[in-house]
Amino acid sequence: MELTSQVSNSQLHSVLVRLFKKRGFTPEQVNEILSWNLKEIPDLTQMKDLEKASQRLLKALSENEKIGIYGDYDVDGTTSCALLWHFFKMLNVEVDLFQPSRFIEGYGVHESSIDQALKNNISVLVTVDCGITATGTADYAKGKLDLIITDHHRDAATHIPEAFAVINPCRRDEPEDSPLRTLAGVGVAFALCLQMKNDLLKRGQEIPSLYPLLQFVAIGTISDLARMTPLNLRLSRHGLKQITTTQYPGIRAFFSPEELQSQSVTSEKIGFHVGPHINSKGRLDHPERALKQLIAQTFNEAREHFSHLELANRDRRAIQAEVFSEAKQVAINSIKSEDLKINILYEPHWHEGVIGIVASKLVETFEVPAIVFTNAEEEGVIKASCRSAGELNIFELLEQCKEFFIKFGGHKAAAGLSMKKENFAPFKTKMNQLLSAIPLNLRTKTSSFDLEIGLEEIDAKLVKDLEILEPFGPGNERPVFRMKNAQIGSYRIMKDAHVRWSFILPQNPKSTIQGVSFNYLGKWNESSPEELYALQGKNGLTVQFTLGINRFNGNESIQLMVDRLIPGQLS
Repeated sequence: MELTSQVSNSQLHSVLVRLFKKRGFTPEQVNEILSWNLKEIPDLTQMKDLEKASQRLLKALSENEKIGIYGDYDVDGTTSCALLWHFFKMLNVEVDLFQPSRFIEGYGVHESSIDQALKNNISVLVTVDCGITATGTADYAKGKLDLIITDHHRDAATHIPEAFAVINPCRRDEPEDSPLRTLAGVGVAFALCLQMKNDLLKRGQEIPSLYPLLQFVAIGTISDLARMTPLNLRLSRHGLKQITTTQYPGIRAFFSPEELQSQSVTSEKIGFHVGPHINSKGRLDHPERALKQLIAQTFNEAREHFSHLELANRDRRAIQAEVFSEAKQVAINSIKSEDLKINILYEPHWHEGVIGIVASKLVETFEVPAIVFTNAEEEGVIKASCRSAGELNIFELLEQCKEFFIKFGGHKAAAGLSMKKENFAPFKTKMNQLLSAIPLNLRTKTSSFDLEIGLEEIDAKLVKDLEILEPFGPGNERPVFRMKNAQIGSYRIMKDAHVRWSFILPQNPKSTIQGVSFNYLGKWNESSPEELYALQGKNGLTVQFTLGINRFNGNESIQLMVDRLIPGQLS
């Protein structure tokens, strides 16, 4: 197991050296970002109630009490459930797994969740990735079973739930500067396993290494868009590294044989393939199929579950495309000035399972925050998914509007809420008023880039060295480059939505490089390929892109993942 940085600073491509300098990193910070060293990470067991929870669970094991794990229906919650299931399996203990339906119970742990656990004779119920605002449920559970809450969301209720134990690095009484605050829910679940292992070792009981469980930590952390601090980077790197040789059939089923022959898995593969498939069933009906895949004991069983996820993901994409098309048109129709502050949209028929993705796509399209509402199960109630833009803390903004809500929760970048339909108009008015007081650059998604580079600098070593920075995510964004004087040699449309480009530089017309823009056609405020080709003239275009590898029929080639093409020169 390699625990230290995989490359010294002196070996880095010159573009990466400039990148670190532009981002203001000292040599020590560069070493920390590149490090794989698990021996120097913060102590994951330094959270309140962690030892108390561990001792209660060990007591349950010794007295043969039934343990239940209750997780959210998203990727973070599902991987947390799977991680704890495999941990207890190491101890030769079977635990019951529970997940709510997005459409019936909704997010969080409820009184009905406690009732279901009691029907299954559960003595200790552990929540993962939810529960920090479940004050009523915690009260209801008293005297019936011991509720252990593990979560990572903002502690936003009037008080901390009075459960048996509440483990959350974002508890109001945890240190504000704690490096554990950025853990995803699955990271908190892993910390509970680590505490239990330490307590078992003190008792003289040996258990297998927890290292393989980092695969679930990586998938959940990346999919939940947790901030990629040095702690999350190291946990996720080691998880991704193991996936190509994973012993878990449920994880292996997500990858082709060719992908499993590579050295490691990228964050892009997790974010755009694994995560959406795990989420797919939970967005359309019940999430249990994905969890069953992750705990499958044979590859055939795992592949059977995955085939259902593939169908669900296909259906999800079709529904999402339809809802986004409608939402985008509603947004365009409602734009009355250039100072669009936020898109707050509602249609009763929009599918609840995709409104979060639609909100994210609206942010990408209009570069302002988005809140997308649809009807809830309860008559007269609507619910929404909220996504932030730029540096805006959407959760803090919503806190100032909580008089309108039945319930809400989330964090800086994303949140969810429900409220009476009659509150929609006043809520929309107040949100626009609040945003008016916030500087434009703090509430919009700006088109920024890291470095300007030349075509001659783009080579295999640069692409290879960029992989050292993996996994990418908030706080460790994939570098965005700009290249001036590029000209479109040719282009072609793919599947009526994407564009493949061939770029040349006027001063060196023999040098070409390929690029691709996904979902480019119909983008808001972007010139069409025909217009760009006609506008480029002698000065060419400024191309904004990230770097990737095009893999096709066993061949690999460098390609630009093109975000923007701007006629003329930019300073």
